[in-house]
Amino acid sequence: MPALPQAFLNVPITHRGLHDDKVPENSLAAAKAAIDAGYGIEMDIQPAADGTAMVFHDYDLTRLAGDRRFVADISADELAGISLKGSNETVPTLRQMLDLVAGRVPLLIEIKDQDGRLGGNIGDLHKQVAGQLADYAGPVAVMSFNPHVVGAFHRISPDIPVGLTTCGYAPEHWAMLDQDAREHLADISDFDDVGASFISHDHNDLGNPRVDALKAQAVPVLCWTIRSPAQEAAARKVADNITFEGYQAAI
Repeated sequence: MPALPQAFLNVPITHRGLHDDKVPENSLAAAKAAIDAGYGIEMDIQPAADGTAMVFHDYDLTRLAGDRRFVADISADELAGISLKGSNETVPTLRQMLDLVAGRVPLLIEIKDQDGRLGGNIGDLHKQVAGQLADYAGPVAVMSFNPHVVGAFHRISPDIPVGLTTCGYAPEHWAMLDQDAREHLADISDFDDVGASFISHDHNDLGNPRVDALKAQAVPVLCWTIRSPAQEAAARKVADNITFEGYQAAI
């Protein structure tokens, strides 16, 4: 299992790039701002209608474009023409993002769950990501909330470090899962089976005994999403690095 490169622990990681009210999250502009500031970049991947890996967090365009359609129902070409938050930015492809970053800062890529219940119906998105990363030379790591995605990606791209995006799986936020599934995921039970070498954990749940156990085994612990210096100071008592937004984290 490849180790998470030290680059992911050296500088804070921007949550969906360095975005604000004028610069949309997960945009090329947000990535450029992060690069210029010397931060790492966390970003999310959803599929376009033709399967193209797109850099976008939500399943639909409502929040960022006022369009209720699902990203997976729209072609990559059409997504390239939809402006985000009234800006000149549109939904980039993963290829565009990789070409822009070009190894200058670490990239933490989260493949969004396509099953709806973090199960085995994961589709081909992980294959699209693996194909795009096959010739990428910069520091990169891939993660997902869905252990099936992580395991499948690891099997076809064994040289790229993978991790689990994790949390406490509170029932009010994960009503689509039954209690057994929530407990299983909160215990990070799939860590070894999927070939993970790190976790990115909810900063509100860093007291989870399983997080402590992994840290004791020298597993890198990243955390999400930090929104103030006070939250950062508290998180760094446990976490090796942070994913942040809404302020300028110290480098």
